[in-house]
Parts: sequence; structure tokens; C-alpha cells
Amino acid sequence: MLRGLLGGAAAGAAGTTALNAVSYLEMAVKGRPASTTPQDTVEKFAHVAQLTIAGSDEVRKNRIAGIGPLTGLVVGVGVGALLGLSRSAGWRPGPVVSGMAATVGALIGGNVPMTVLKVTDPRTWTAKDWASDIAPHLAYGVVVAATLWGLGRHGTSR
Repeated sequence: MLRGLLGGAAAGAAGTTALNAVSYLEMAVKGRPASTTPQDTVEKFAHVAQLTIAGSDEVRKNRIAGIGPLTGLVVGVGVGALLGLSRSAGWRPGPVVSGMAATVGALIGGNVPMTVLKVTDPRTWTAKDWASDIAPHLAYGVVVAATLWGLGRHGTSR
């Protein structure tokens, strides 16, 4: 089980790197700014949970700017770890199903908190918005599945 957890976490980290690379590439090609939804989600969650993010205005803003992206890393590594544990427990779908499970897990982990906290509303997204969100998550799923498959061939995800 521990090997599955660690292998899955490594796959999730690799997938998160792919997701970030696709996102940054899109920003560079299109000249679009970084999304503020991760930081907005942190601020909204802190407000709802009645948590204080300490510091002067600038220090607090910088902390939130760091925490926002960290939540994405936690989701990415966490989804991978869960898939690795699932594989250790005997669930071993093929690479397409594994990739789709990883993609959907990352989409849920990333978008549901923002939707629940009313930071965004996917029902209002355009096709372009959806494509910008799905493409990096698909890259995540492909890399997670490929990494898990590769690790499984060497016995480390059992």
C-alpha cells in the first residue's frame, strides 16, 4: 500500500507539472494573465471558515499568492496518491480509464471548491473557457496514467 501511495503521489506530481506546463504555455502563446481564482478561493475559504491569514496587507497578499498555487499541488499529488492506492487495492484499469479518472479527479478537486465558494460558476463558462480548463487537466491525466503504468511495470505501484 505504501508503494502505491508513494508511486501515485509521484505520478500526481508529474501530472501536476504537465498541467502547469500546458497552462503556462497557453499563457505565453495567448498573452493571457494568470488566473486569480486560486487566490480568490483561498481568500473566500478563509472568510467562510473564519480563519485569519496573518500579515500586513502586502504580506497577507503575498501569502495568499503562495497558498493559492499550493492548493493545486495538493490536489494534483493527492489525486495521484488516491489512484496509486486504488491500484494497490486491486483496481487496475487500462491507461485510458486511468487517465480519465485522473483528469476527472483533478477537475473535481480543482473546480468544485471554487464553485461551492462561488468564486466561479462553470455554467457561465464559454467553450473557450472550458477548453482552457480541460486541456491542462487532460495533460495531467495522460501523464498520471503513463507514470502509474510505467511504475506498475517495475512493481512499484503494487
